[in-house]
Amino acid sequence: MNTPIIRLSNISKSYVTGDITTPVLKNINFTIQEGEFVAIMGPSGSGKSTLMHIMGALDLPTTGTYYLGGQDITTFSESKLAEVRNKEIGFVFQAYHLLGRRSAIKNVCLPMYYAGIKRDEQLKAAKQVLSKLGLADRENFSPSQLSGGQKQRVAIARALAMNPKILFADEPTGNLASNQGQEIMQILQQLHAQGHTIVVITHEKRVAEYARRLIVIQDGEIISDKGTGK
Repeated sequence: MNTPIIRLSNISKSYVTGDITTPVLKNINFTIQEGEFVAIMGPSGSGKSTLMHIMGALDLPTTGTYYLGGQDITTFSESKLAEVRNKEIGFVFQAYHLLGRRSAIKNVCLPMYYAGIKRDEQLKAAKQVLSKLGLADRENFSPSQLSGGQKQRVAIARALAMNPKILFADEPTGNLASNQGQEIMQILQQLHAQGHTIVVITHEKRVAEYARRLIVIQDGEIISDKGTGK
């Protein structure tokens, strides 16, 4: 049997403020295989964003172990975690997080720049991924010149630039009109069909329905984990 790309074992997360301890995640256990398209759905305050931060190596659990590609990254130093985020994980956020003074192509080049890739190789790869996402004619546009849907496509291109093992999309349609949101989810479906492992974090059922598997979290606990029939 293949090693899961993600394995969470007894993951809990609490935040301490003074004498008060607030549990956010409680004994989370699940695996994700390479090539899956998974939605993690829950209401605001359910713990889904905290779970995404742990899976994306942006935060560490209070207890438990997290294996990414067979490695227990809860033992990694901050510099090693930063390397994992740069090379093995792609992020797409609701607010895009594009640099406003940089063109689309320069935004896509950023993770490659931080990885020390040569400038000409950065530009070649960025052009290819922007073209793949239908933005070949927008590569020199700044974010202010792009629509919301185009900004999110640039964000997806940036997330794909390092050919990561897994793509996390946190409320990727949250700032978009319904037709633009549908377009973004169709792009994620296409990327999944091409072999990418995708995890979408959402509170919207219509977004979660694009995935092949739905994990529902409530009050920091997994209450459901099943296929969507897609």
